[in-house]
Amino acid sequence: MSSDIRFTDFKSDKQPTWCPGCGDFGTMNGMMKALAETGNDPDNTFVVAGIGCSGKIGTYMHSYALHGVHGRALPVGTGVKMARPDIEVMVAGGDGDGYSIGAGHFVHAVRRNVDMSYVVMDNRIYGLTKGQASPTSREDFETSTTPEGPKQPPVNPHALALASGATFIAQSFSSDALRHQEIVRAAVEHDGFGFVNVYSPCVTFNDVDTYDYFRDSLVDVAETDHDPNDREDAKDVILDSEKEYQGILYQDAESVPYHERHGVDENMSDIPDGAPADATDLVREFY
Repeated sequence: MSSDIRFTDFKSDKQPTWCPGCGDFGTMNGMMKALAETGNDPDNTFVVAGIGCSGKIGTYMHSYALHGVHGRALPVGTGVKMARPDIEVMVAGGDGDGYSIGAGHFVHAVRRNVDMSYVVMDNRIYGLTKGQASPTSREDFETSTTPEGPKQPPVNPHALALASGATFIAQSFSSDALRHQEIVRAAVEHDGFGFVNVYSPCVTFNDVDTYDYFRDSLVDVAETDHDPNDREDAKDVILDSEKEYQGILYQDAESVPYHERHGVDENMSDIPDGAPADATDLVREFY
């Protein structure tokens, strides 16, 4: 890995087609900067994306990439990391992609603790399909398809992750560039599944969860007495319905990623036909 890589080396020649002002611009910049800062480069990085506005990110970043189907980005990322434990794997998704159709995959990726990062661009709405309520939308959030609101409580992705055995849970805000970059970097450096939910406002279809709202509401746990290594502390912060938090909410300092627990250190892309039984069994466990 090169030490002179700059974040601009991760920019592709494709111009983003996100709406002007979309929070995903800031989210992506932080991802690229975090990858460069941790010594990665496009030749050893694989970005997997799903469906929705966030699904375009693999096109806009210069690296190995795969644009998967709806809700299935995490299984692809898992497969890549199992086949190539030597490369950096980053999965990108949205609140609809990750917490609705992809919720089952999210739970199992978390509990396996595969050594990859998962960055979710949470705008609390389905933006690409023109503004329907998403799993994280407020209970009273009015849209064309839910004129009186979804009338169900939003998914708490941090609580879902903690209950599933997560070893790294964080929340960032795409507009707080330096803090967002720092948080994503910590997720990349974490030994295990680094989960970051990013408040990434949709300026076109969501006029409630805006930049101003998050700037006024966010409390950074780094400025409180919160201990991110204390699971009980993390639970209290995650279940606090009165505040919006930013920062590393929980991190298990003793985390051992899946490939180390199971001795997966070979480049499986080089294993010929007639691979050892243990390698074949490992693949079967996931499928």
